[in-house]
Amino acid sequence: MPSEANRYTMSADLELVKKHIGEYPDFPVKGILFKDIFTALRSGPVCQALKGLLIAHVRLACPDVQVIVGLEARGFLFSLMIAAELGISCVPIRKKGKLPGPCVQYEYQLEYGTDIFEIQKDSIASGQKVLIIDDLLATGGTMDAANKLVQQIGGVVEQNVVIIELTTLGGRKKLESSGFKVHSFIQYDDIE
Repeated sequence: MPSEANRYTMSADLELVKKHIGEYPDFPVKGILFKDIFTALRSGPVCQALKGLLIAHVRLACPDVQVIVGLEARGFLFSLMIAAELGISCVPIRKKGKLPGPCVQYEYQLEYGTDIFEIQKDSIASGQKVLIIDDLLATGGTMDAANKLVQQIGGVVEQNVVIIELTTLGGRKKLESSGFKVHSFIQYDDIE
């Protein structure tokens, strides 16, 4: 359990990160107010604050995690940072055709068609405890696909972690109804 001083620091760090999240109206399509983590990462102190928040959360919520899986592409930034700090492995999940060697695929539905995620076949041993990270949770489609892909190769998903959650799009509900735990640091209920 974090001390009172640590809770204050974590709260201050969270406010610092939130204050620096960029907003871009009408991106990627008209009517969407895009929340951009890259804007926040332009600041060294924000990068340090975000690293502290992520490491503290993983140590507290998933102390036995053995593999950090990052989703293409922003999840890669956070997965390596966490894995390096904890001294555990870091594994990417990428779009079809981006990873060398034998890969396992999972096809999933998008709003306008399908896409395919891949993971290298031997990147996670059967029974290893996995944390999956990405920058943003919206409808939950890509995170759900990642969970199922990790399970397909024998990994045990401990938790899904995102920096930003767009609550009105129902991603958390979708993931939790499939039995996956979700943690987000910053929640927005406005997307327009």
